[in-house]
Amino acid sequence: MPRTIRPEEGQPDPKWLMPKEMWERVAPLLPAPKPKGKGTAGGRSHVDYRRTMKAIFYILRTGSQWKSLPRSLGSGSTAHSYFQQWVRVGVFEKLWKAGLAEYAVCKGIEWQWQSLDGVMTKAPLAARRLAPTRRTEASRGPSGRY
Repeated sequence: MPRTIRPEEGQPDPKWLMPKEMWERVAPLLPAPKPKGKGTAGGRSHVDYRRTMKAIFYILRTGSQWKSLPRSLGSGSTAHSYFQQWVRVGVFEKLWKAGLAEYAVCKGIEWQWQSLDGVMTKAPLAARRLAPTRRTEASRGPSGRY
């Protein structure tokens, strides 16, 4: 399994991050941040959308848990919150459609023929028992209950 964090720096390996070209396609699809300033409700300051999207793509690409997100990409809770918000407003659906449209122009999509494949197997890195577990006998002593 490839490393996603370089131990010498504590930073995510750049190959696992969202490239600049991808950000340029994603940025226009994101909702505008709510205005802050005089006459508006208070609250927390805005997060950097690019950093947050990098965090989301890192999680999606590596399969890591939200709470194990490298701190250099921000808070896992914040990234998860924005992920849920952006799913609700259709950001990822729009991104998917834009990707399909671009692929259709570049390579073409055969819409008449489609296939779906799925596999249900045991996880490849699941723990394996090296030896069978021995059965134990009932204890002949007091049980400790009174």
